[in-house]
Amino acid sequence: MKKSFLIFFLGIFSVCTVFAQETIVKGSVKDAATDEPLPNVTVIIEESILTTKTDAFGQFIFKKGIPLGEQFLKIELTDYTTRRYPIIVSEGQTVDIQDMTLAYNASDKKDLFIISLSDDQLNSDEDGLTSNISGLLQASRDVFLRAAAFDFSATFFRPRGLDNSSGKVLINGLEMNKQATGRPQWGNWGGINDLQRNQEFSMGMAPNDNNFGDIAGTNNIVMRASKYREGGRLSFASANRSYEGRVMASYNSGLMKDGWAYSLLASRRYGNGGYFEGTLYDANSFVVAVEKQINDKHSINFTSIYAQNRRGRGAALTQEVTDLKGRQYNPFWGELNGEVRNSRIRKIEEPILMLNHLWTLSDKTSINTNIGYQFGTSGNTRVDNGGTRLVSFQGQDSYIGGARNTDPTYYQNLPSYHLNVDGGPTAYNYELAYQAQQAFLDDGQFDWNALYTANVNSNNAGNNAIYAIQEDRIDDKQLMANIIFDTELTDNIRLNAAVNYRNLKSENYALVSDLLGAETYLDVDFFSDEGQIVDGVLTTAQSDLRNPNRLVAEGDRYKYNYEVDVNVVSAFAQGVFKYNKVDFYLAGNISKTDYQRNGLFESGYFAGNSFGKGEKAEFSNFGVKAGATYKISGKHLLDFNGSYMTKAPITRNVFANARQSNMLLDDVDSETITSVDASYIFRSPIVQARLTGYYSNFENGTQTGFFFSEGAGSNLVQEAVTGIETQRIGGELGIEAQVTPTIKLKAVASIGQFTYTNNPNLTYYSQEFGTGRAIFGDGTTNLKDLHVASGPERAMQLGFEYRDPDYWNIGITSNFFSNAYVNPSALKRSAAFVTDPELYSDTQFQDGTAGGNVYVVSGGEINDVDPAIARKLLQQEQFNEYMLLNVVGGKSWKIGDYFVGFFATINNVLNKDYRTGGFEQSRRVDYRSQLDEQTNGNGPIFGNRYFLGNGTTYYMNVYLRF
Repeated sequence: MKKSFLIFFLGIFSVCTVFAQETIVKGSVKDAATDEPLPNVTVIIEESILTTKTDAFGQFIFKKGIPLGEQFLKIELTDYTTRRYPIIVSEGQTVDIQDMTLAYNASDKKDLFIISLSDDQLNSDEDGLTSNISGLLQASRDVFLRAAAFDFSATFFRPRGLDNSSGKVLINGLEMNKQATGRPQWGNWGGINDLQRNQEFSMGMAPNDNNFGDIAGTNNIVMRASKYREGGRLSFASANRSYEGRVMASYNSGLMKDGWAYSLLASRRYGNGGYFEGTLYDANSFVVAVEKQINDKHSINFTSIYAQNRRGRGAALTQEVTDLKGRQYNPFWGELNGEVRNSRIRKIEEPILMLNHLWTLSDKTSINTNIGYQFGTSGNTRVDNGGTRLVSFQGQDSYIGGARNTDPTYYQNLPSYHLNVDGGPTAYNYELAYQAQQAFLDDGQFDWNALYTANVNSNNAGNNAIYAIQEDRIDDKQLMANIIFDTELTDNIRLNAAVNYRNLKSENYALVSDLLGAETYLDVDFFSDEGQIVDGVLTTAQSDLRNPNRLVAEGDRYKYNYEVDVNVVSAFAQGVFKYNKVDFYLAGNISKTDYQRNGLFESGYFAGNSFGKGEKAEFSNFGVKAGATYKISGKHLLDFNGSYMTKAPITRNVFANARQSNMLLDDVDSETITSVDASYIFRSPIVQARLTGYYSNFENGTQTGFFFSEGAGSNLVQEAVTGIETQRIGGELGIEAQVTPTIKLKAVASIGQFTYTNNPNLTYYSQEFGTGRAIFGDGTTNLKDLHVASGPERAMQLGFEYRDPDYWNIGITSNFFSNAYVNPSALKRSAAFVTDPELYSDTQFQDGTAGGNVYVVSGGEINDVDPAIARKLLQQEQFNEYMLLNVVGGKSWKIGDYFVGFFATINNVLNKDYRTGGFEQSRRVDYRSQLDEQTNGNGPIFGNRYFLGNGTTYYMNVYLRF
């Protein structure tokens, strides 16, 4: 009896023990070369919903919902080659796989991104012209987004038609998007690739731990010293795209026993010219990051970034100029004393300082407090040809001087100018055109000697400079601070919240950068020939009425001088819920933004409304977003995201002619954005795929620009297009298949349509209008159904990668692009198109009644408009389709404790000609002028200007890692 009872008792105990045991999968991951543990490695049980990350010691563990039987563990980390490990899971047992390894990936595609995108972006006159979003995407492992970041970026393809003002870039949790443009300025952290490998990317409006985000995604670059693995890296790069050479050295201590960690980096990029002529490159970058882990609860990190950049610019060219000089031509440079000098130089020097405190309250709750300060200057140079001398006669001042446009591509220098004449060209016109053509072909470069000669002669005669190099400067001082809260309320619920504050003081002014052999420059507007005369002084000609007829020297401020003060306060909260079949999230955001201009000069055109502080513009905004992922099975998932938000306008879209007055744009308002997307995701050990459909709608948008127009009274005007409505609709597909252990195939496609959906308001501001504004007709522009210039609307890719076990690899992609459009002129599609400029140019502007001081441009209406011809003249140009073939490859060797490797790429192997963008000129926009322009067999004088893509280019990087 006792024996039977004992057997029964032991049986019950054994059964209970089995049922009490958990099914566990755990292990660790380390670097294959150094044997150091790897933190933040993503570990996935394939064909399941389970994913986690390794901790600071490289350890991971799964405890719930583990599928039984034969499974595969996939481990992946940025800059390492993804690996898969087979395991067998038995119920109630523990699978413990220690010391799995990941090998460092020699194919450093982030180097490719930095040179092909962010450096090229510095080469445009305006950030908006090349506001490529691909910089946000480089940290993503999604096959479609990788193609967009690396292979599509050269064409300025924008996923979903969104530029990078629709995304957020953070460094250590602090937002880095510029307040003036809404976009990240990549040059602020250029050349520091080695210390920007730790990135956290949230696609679209997906949840982000640090920020509410935006519809194009959020990328947080983590630059904490303790997050870098111990070791150093030396590299040298050679290229013919933006710079010619780059040297970089970095070293990371890793987290030492005393709790300290530090990281150091220095790099230099240089070159006399990239693919386009005369585009010099001179950049130096330095980073110091130091972290102290005080104890298990507290850690303090300090990061400093200094990235100085000086670049020579290229130009948008008409087809006539390209036909004569080729696609690599750049009119901004010329030789001076045997050296190449570019007249358009962009400079950036804005150091960043950050202090971060991480407080780990428990293993489930943390508070991250960050404070940052950015200061320094950015500027763009150009030639000022308005130098004059003061002449007084009978107590009244006048100004003598000035010179013609110095641009070699100025329209009067080109053959088309001499052939576009009423009644058709004569033999004499052809002779003049031939002479202009030969002069342009023989030289066609900027004539520095002519400028110096004119200035020296004027100086020797006791007069002022005729020419000067003007630098449009922005000196920013920005304080950033936030507190980020993160907690796991339960195993299924996570809460994130943050409070953010930004304060910006931005000084904007023109600087006399170089007087080109002269000593002084008279700071007046040479083109002001009418206006009020007070005490013999022509007031409208004065840049600063408080210092009339002022002589300035090199290093002085002139023409315009003002400050803009900006304050932004925001807060967001987010809940993330994860369950066996459904994950979902909810998030909300509120913010308040205010802008105020403070004039430091009193403009003669805007006396009484330019000096001192102007009216404060305030905007209150909010946003909500939600999304869900339904897990049909481990292989099949459905993902949904939706958002509704309002955004304050950027600084440059708030003020009317900010350089000269405190005026605000008349009807500017916060932009409203609605966005939804839905995805089907397939995941298997061999195939990864995503199919997405998306829709976004923008309302109350604003765009501003400056240009000279004969269609707006022959003035230099600020154009404000307000109340813009656009929509973006389309689909994305990305598939990659690991068909063998060494061969991966991939296919990507994007098809979209990005259009204007209304006829927005069109207003012009100018010194000629004073504190008023001008409109044509009913004050709208007919943009409805035209395409938003957002790069190619269709992009496709087929490619493969071969990765040999002997640490070499090669990849080839074929990339097809189509349906890209020129940026349309709003003025050409307003009532100005049917208004005769020869009649209204001499007619006084008539006072309107709406909104106060409104001038309705009047004059004779053109009455011989042929509707069919007009439609053709107003048709938006579509660029030709094209295909680009790219090749990448690399190899690495282990020599003792060192690793040596190289990475190389050849882009546009077939040397295809293509256009990355362009815009219609708005100088001559009326029907008759456009008819002459577009039907003249000798070519238009003011034709569309185009940004041209690179021909065949290469990039090669050689490195030593230890």
